[in-house]
Amino acid sequence: MNDGVVFDYLNPAIPKGLKTLAVPLIRAGRDSIKGYGEIVRDPKKHRVEIVPWPLSGPRKLDAGTGIEGGTTEGIFTCEWRGNELIGRNEAVGGHYVIGFRDLPETAAAGVALSRDRVLLWHCNYHPDGGQLFWPLDGKPFVVPVAPPGDDLRPETFVALWSDGSFGIYIHPGIWHEGAFPVTPAGRFFDKQGKVHARVSCDLAREFGMLLAVPLPHAT
Repeated sequence: MNDGVVFDYLNPAIPKGLKTLAVPLIRAGRDSIKGYGEIVRDPKKHRVEIVPWPLSGPRKLDAGTGIEGGTTEGIFTCEWRGNELIGRNEAVGGHYVIGFRDLPETAAAGVALSRDRVLLWHCNYHPDGGQLFWPLDGKPFVVPVAPPGDDLRPETFVALWSDGSFGIYIHPGIWHEGAFPVTPAGRFFDKQGKVHARVSCDLAREFGMLLAVPLPHAT
């Protein structure tokens, strides 16, 4: 577990010799996305769930309280720069190296990189609220997700694929990473809980592996 460690998201320390685990691809639809989230048709009207503030004893929250943080909005961008997929989330001020085309120790200048995949070193979930991704360029994208619970198992991850005609909403507590374009760069409207509580897992350190998420143009 990370025990509250502050991650260096722009300079992740990736050990050598990691295994990779292939993540199954699923075309997102009304039924296939159940348990993880919902299909988004109207990003401005789609409801983002806000989870009431947790309690430490048997007394209940006053009605209408514990959810007043509301939501925040912004643009989530992803762009490939050499071997690294760089993400920036304006909604919460995030800037990070999300993943890699190839293992960092094997990627060399002048050598062709692998295509149609991203190797993830990190994932997280938000206990305070859901998160919505809407493709502003209308192109296909992928969101990796896994069931809730702190006993994370990497083999439970799946990659939800959208053809770009709809967005993807993720329920609170669902393990995920960002929305990944199948093209060299992508822009997404992002809406999520404003408190932005985040529970993270360093997959490379905790499990000795990277998740290989497919990025196909069509499925």
